[in-house]
Amino acid sequence: MAALGSPLCTLRSLLRELRYVSAQAGRPYRDMAAYQHLRGAFRAHQITSEKLCRAQHELHFQAATYLCLLRSVREHLALHQEYHAKGERSTEEAAGLVGLKLPQQPGGKGWDP
Repeated sequence: MAALGSPLCTLRSLLRELRYVSAQAGRPYRDMAAYQHLRGAFRAHQITSEKLCRAQHELHFQAATYLCLLRSVREHLALHQEYHAKGERSTEEAAGLVGLKLPQQPGGKGWDP
């Protein structure tokens, strides 16, 4: 299993992603059921005097997995909007998306338009 970092860092990142979602929904993130559940779960699994708390590690792993899902969905939607929002594009616009430039039309001697 990869290193997960601190549970507090994971919780803060999850709350940041919830803020992004709630901004799109137009309501405060503290009113969302997901916020209430996360807050309750992290408070219930705080550090105890036990040497190894399996439930705490499992919660942290699930939270990190959910955080990865939320970030991936947000980034996917941003990429989808950027590249698929305009419909049909001209050749110049399509070339510009991938960083290319079309050659200029020659305008010298012997050129018939």
